[in-house]
Amino acid sequence: MKSILITGCSSGIGLCAATILKERGYRVFATARKPGDLERLKAQGLNEIQLDVNDSNSIQNALNEVLQQTGGTLDALFNNAGFLQAGAVEDITRDMMREQFETNVFGAMELTRLVLPIMRKQGHGRIVQNSSILGVVAMPYYGAYNASKFALEGFSNTLRQELRGTNIHVSIINPGPITSNLRNNAFTIYKQTLANHHNSAYNHVYAQLEEFYFNPTERDKKIAQGPYAVAKKLIHALESPRPKAHYFIGFPAQLLAFLRRILPDKTMDFLLSKIR
Repeated sequence: MKSILITGCSSGIGLCAATILKERGYRVFATARKPGDLERLKAQGLNEIQLDVNDSNSIQNALNEVLQQTGGTLDALFNNAGFLQAGAVEDITRDMMREQFETNVFGAMELTRLVLPIMRKQGHGRIVQNSSILGVVAMPYYGAYNASKFALEGFSNTLRQELRGTNIHVSIINPGPITSNLRNNAFTIYKQTLANHHNSAYNHVYAQLEEFYFNPTERDKKIAQGPYAVAKKLIHALESPRPKAHYFIGFPAQLLAFLRRILPDKTMDFLLSKIR
């Protein structure tokens, strides 16, 4: 039975992936931060483990628990945990940027580094990073999130090259719009950090974010893929003899990735400025 550790399983992509892989016969270690989320994972028959990717001790304790249950092996890691801090770069403080990177980048980096010796010793492994199309193209007013996902891309692309010939494969999943709690959670964080930023030069932009991004239209809902679309690509990354380096999910992500390759920067900037 193959084993996999998944971060960020409280809802959305992580929960869907954990459920589907369990049904597929994997030994799934589904992690979350909050006790209530852990109880829900347990109630759904998942092997739940407390893990806060912002806390090195929590990361080490969670991994130790996994290794104790598996006898020291781990076949795969899916770094899924993440959140979105919306706002213009001009308004993003150092503490806000640090929080974004702690969750989206540094936690994934640390967990990846810790599982590599395990995978080297057993002679195989799969590491899958849940990035975003915003790790390939940068959209305005999501600068902290863009930067974190670009950093995860750079880290993962480097790691993939360094692991050539080891039978440890690194893949990056780049979803476009996905039906999940990402926007709801982003709105909660925005209200805590920038909603009362009355002196910002971008107040008019924030009004538009509140109207459009944080309240998806029917068109947005039709474009968005369900979490299963990510889980399907995850299965390929875990099981294919030749997993892809990148998996772009949904037509918007595929189109933007293609345009990024062929268009000049200024043309791409203009097109991205028209997306709400």
